[in-house]
Amino acid sequence: MILIDADASPVKAEITEIAIRRDVRAIFVAGSYLRVADHPLIAFFAAGDAFDAADDAIAEVARPGTVTVTADVLLAERVIRAGGAALDPRGREFTETSIGDTVASRNLMHELRPGMEGMTGGQGGGQRPYGPRDRAAFKNALDRILTRLART
Repeated sequence: MILIDADASPVKAEITEIAIRRDVRAIFVAGSYLRVADHPLIAFFAAGDAFDAADDAIAEVARPGTVTVTADVLLAERVIRAGGAALDPRGREFTETSIGDTVASRNLMHELRPGMEGMTGGQGGGQRPYGPRDRAAFKNALDRILTRLART
């Protein structure tokens, strides 16, 4: 099963395509209504508008054999602790080995960000725009993870 933190996901179409091709259920989880493909393998779950409602809903059902697609490092950490696999929309798989460093870096940047605004003239760097290479890397990584999970 693929669980998608869908509120801001740029890879909804790619996930739908892969889920249907591989005959895997995909559940898009968001705070409010989101249109998804009309297919028996594709579902939507409205988690509500409470803070972290979608994250909590995903973390509650994540387990070994599930793949969660999210850019949220803290949600990825929860999924990995539950035994699931986690992947960001750029194709980077979060692992038990990498998640600790990733969370620590995220927390450090979160703490530094307010103090750095004055030094950068109020302009943050941020990630580069999402492009075709990211889309291809994501599709390859999701296929690779689903193949690995199918073998276990």
